[in-house]
Amino acid sequence: MAMATTTRRAVIIGGGYAGVRLARQLDADVDVTLIDLKEAFFHRIASLRASADENWTYAPFIPYDSLLANGRVVRNKAVGIATAERQVVLATGHRVPYDVLVLATGADYQEPARFTGYSVEEAAASFRNHQRRVAQARSMLVIGGGPSGVELTAEVRKANPGATVTLAHSGSRLLSNHGTGRMGRRAQAWLEQHDVSVLLDTVVSSAGGTGMRLRDQAGSPLGADVVFWTTGTTPNTLWLRLAGLGGWLDQSGHIMVDTHLRVRGQRDVFAIGDVNDVSEAKLSPSAIAQGEAAAHNIRTYLDGSKHGNSPRPYKPAPMRIFSVPFGSEGGTTLLPALGRDVVVLGNRATATLKSRTLVVPTMKKLLGHTDG
Repeated sequence: MAMATTTRRAVIIGGGYAGVRLARQLDADVDVTLIDLKEAFFHRIASLRASADENWTYAPFIPYDSLLANGRVVRNKAVGIATAERQVVLATGHRVPYDVLVLATGADYQEPARFTGYSVEEAAASFRNHQRRVAQARSMLVIGGGPSGVELTAEVRKANPGATVTLAHSGSRLLSNHGTGRMGRRAQAWLEQHDVSVLLDTVVSSAGGTGMRLRDQAGSPLGADVVFWTTGTTPNTLWLRLAGLGGWLDQSGHIMVDTHLRVRGQRDVFAIGDVNDVSEAKLSPSAIAQGEAAAHNIRTYLDGSKHGNSPRPYKPAPMRIFSVPFGSEGGTTLLPALGRDVVVLGNRATATLKSRTLVVPTMKKLLGHTDG
């Protein structure tokens, strides 16, 4: 079927931070189809509090209905890509044609920072279950002292002040892979001031058997009524391997891209956000920045040399601002600063920047909602 001269079709697989930013950027002058199986955008930043505080149960879910003025959001699952025909193959058997394809399928997180099921009600029910478990627990153990582990530990401590709470981390300081030593010390001090036992240099493993029996590297048992793992993420690329496109992936399962965020060896396929192998912290600001950068390069590709534009290399940020809340009124923030390495902000600034709202109003605005 012949296209109208003004129609350029961009198909984006994945409606996370990178995907929605890109879709919004392209919507005015490109025919955008966003494919995602979830019923609503999942604001993962609010998910840890939603797992402990019933007042936040629905905060992570933002409808897609105001995202695109001209394009469309299709609830379906991509299971293949016919690159020669430029078509995305859906689980229903339908095929969606594209002129440019963007892979933005993100990464899978451990519970509770996950959209469970496909509908908002399914995911909300999972959060309610976590809330009940946290409220009823006599003891809780969080394994992993990165940003998610520290934040989740603070949330469960706030939700259940009477429980015994332990945070076990394999590193010698908290936030060891993301923050500075000062941030890690602030996190540890806050947690210990709130009666959290912080175990550093502690590697936790399952002892196997019929129940989940946990031990540290010395063989000493670690037990709790409720256990949360926050030890990493996995890129959502298994479907590409199953579709015969494993050659696009590196050893860790990330999609290999060039400096313009195109899949290596593919002129018309891009990959953005947590799913690609760009060497920078996998944070939502990075995903959004890649969405913005890809928008320019996609327009340049679709327009050719008509407007004299050329693609711009994406420059990974050596460091981005990021905050780790300690509940709604505390936290620590790393702020890159000109003329010096970083500034580390404390409770009051972090509460204003992130902890109180968890960036919900900002994300609602990004998805086209005007009610804040």
